Amino acid sequence: MFILYFIIGLFATTLGSIAGLGGGVIIKPVLDFFGHYDLSTIGILSAATVFSMATVSLIKMRKMDVKLDKLNSALIAAGSILGGFIGKAVFNYFVISLGISKEMGIFQSILLALLLALIFVYFKYKHAMKRFKIENKAIILSIGFVLGLLSSFLGIGGGPLNVAVLSLLFSMNAKNAACNSIFIIFFSQLSALVLAGVTTNIGDYNLMMLPYMIVGGILGGLIGTSFVHKLTDKQIEKIFNVAILAILFINIYNVFSY
Repeated sequence: MFILYFIIGLFATTLGSIAGLGGGVIIKPVLDFFGHYDLSTIGILSAATVFSMATVSLIKMRKMDVKLDKLNSALIAAGSILGGFIGKAVFNYFVISLGISKEMGIFQSILLALLLALIFVYFKYKHAMKRFKIENKAIILSIGFVLGLLSSFLGIGGGPLNVAVLSLLFSMNAKNAACNSIFIIFFSQLSALVLAGVTTNIGDYNLMMLPYMIVGGILGGLIGTSFVHKLTDKQIEKIFNVAILAILFINIYNVFSY
């Protein structure tokens, strides 16, 4: 079990740091698939693992020739923190207050599968679509709010949503979108962990596997970031698309398994 959860953390965050997925979008459906933990515990495991990956990735990126759009990414991150608080509050209301964890699991898997399908289609045909360069600060903040709301509610950290939005609305190439996505994920996962610590009793969760997943997340961040500057935009985009397709099928399976 310890080795399994270490490998999940390592694999998810290695892919996540390379393609900007973060890792939560992989960890959440995979842990759903194994069924060892409830949705709330999975959220804590995922957030802590992805946050550890994002921390080491950002430290390594400082020494790399990577273009971070710090102003716009910071605005998106600020909006996503606020949206994340509301998304988590809505999630807690349904899972904890109403006690409909199973129904929420089904809904999360269906909604995530639909979003992943849309993202996959966008990246497959983006060459034929118009892309934008949004500069209005209020709109950027609002975009971050929606991303944070969805990501927190789904418990995925926002990776694929961030990358798609940064590509479509800010005309970023695959490498820059991936790196800016990690920057946003760092703040969104930090806020998710702070919110969990303030609003819930951490002692109620079974976090026995957390240290092993965090170690996997740290190694995944180190390994993944070391590959980023060696890969071309096309290679990163291909990794992103393959990962999205695999996660999509896992979510479809989870819908039926629920």
